[in-house]
Amino acid sequence: MFPFLCPSVFIVQFSPMSENMQCLAFCPCDSLRRMRFPASSIIPLCICVTSLHLHLLQIYPIKKREDRKRLALIICNTEFDHLPPRTGAHFDILGMKGLLQGLGYNVVEKTKLTAREMESELRAFARRPEHKSSDSTFLVLMSHGILEGICGTAHDEKNPDVLLYDTVFQIFNNRNCLSLKDKPKVIIVQACRGEGCGEHWVRDSPASLAVISSQSPENLEEDSVCRVHVEKDFIAFCSSTPHNMSWRDCTKGSIFIMELITCFQKYSWCYHLMKIFQKVQKSFEIPMAKAQMPTIERVSLTRDFYLFPGN
Repeated sequence: MFPFLCPSVFIVQFSPMSENMQCLAFCPCDSLRRMRFPASSIIPLCICVTSLHLHLLQIYPIKKREDRKRLALIICNTEFDHLPPRTGAHFDILGMKGLLQGLGYNVVEKTKLTAREMESELRAFARRPEHKSSDSTFLVLMSHGILEGICGTAHDEKNPDVLLYDTVFQIFNNRNCLSLKDKPKVIIVQACRGEGCGEHWVRDSPASLAVISSQSPENLEEDSVCRVHVEKDFIAFCSSTPHNMSWRDCTKGSIFIMELITCFQKYSWCYHLMKIFQKVQKSFEIPMAKAQMPTIERVSLTRDFYLFPGN
């Protein structure tokens, strides 16, 4: 159970981080200690709230550091048999690994995998016993991609080598991965989802406010339900909209991954995951030299997910 809380309880003093700070801002320990919830499975809550109309906050239970074993999986393909190399992708691996370790996750890193090998690694990761004592997991998938999935190292147009995104969700759903039942499962995807450029030129005048979207409507499927929801507590964050490309700086890494890391560093101490993702989207709102818009998809989170870095 989550108690009703007075908004003033949430107000904490915290020095704003420097704009050039390259590390996580931690949630202050003193403020955490002052707030004790009666539920033993929930650690104290510490967030910065500006709205005085907040009446109830529900969050995913977070286990204490000494009682949990958090795991995260990074799969990144950089070299391919028939596709150009993803130059600069090693920066993405280093950045995401450092971020996740800073958030308290033990990171499993896999590279140069075919679609079948990626599926095998995902299934092995889903079976890890550590998930039973974890409170969440991150899956980071980085490669070339198409609309339906992410490319393995053997992919070409005549002989597709693709791991379907739907397969990833199936592997970690409540039917196949009970150890992560009722726990947030965060999927980060850095990959193209088509060949579109993701932009549309319009005149800056009231007569041109209506912009025709290039996205196709997606089919909605009804979740199968037995005694529990088969698919729940997921959230996917993709680097671009369907049918469009994602961009990578060969000297720095993927633009999406760089912005994602920056927003986690700045905001994970005070914002829940969805808000952090929206901050990333905001940074792409005005198209620069190359346009892309990250999308939050297939969300079945039922509560707010706070990471409480440093705790």
